[in-house]
Amino acid sequence: MIALTVLLMLILGVWLTASLIGVVFKLTFALIGGLFSIVGAMLGFLFGGLALLIIAPIVALALLPFCLPVILLIAVVWAIVRSSHPPATQSPASAH
Repeated sequence: MIALTVLLMLILGVWLTASLIGVVFKLTFALIGGLFSIVGAMLGFLFGGLALLIIAPIVALALLPFCLPVILLIAVVWAIVRSSHPPATQSPASAH
C-alpha cells in the first residue's frame, strides 16, 4: 500500500511538474505573441494611414463626376434659400 502511494505521488509530481513547465511555455509564448500582435497592429495602422493619405485624394477625384450633380443641386438650393431671406439687421447695442 505504501509502495502504491509513493508511486502515485511520484506520478502526480511528474505530472504537476510537466504541467508547470507547460504553463510557463504557454505564458511565455502568449506574451511574445501579444508583443508581436501589438507591433503588427501599430505597423498596420501606420502603413494603412499612409495608404489612406495617398489613395483618398485619388478616390475623391475619381468619384467627383458621380458626386458633382449632387454638389451642384445642394449649391443651388443653398443659393435660393440664402437669397430668399433678407439680411439680418443688427440690433443696437444696449447701453447699460
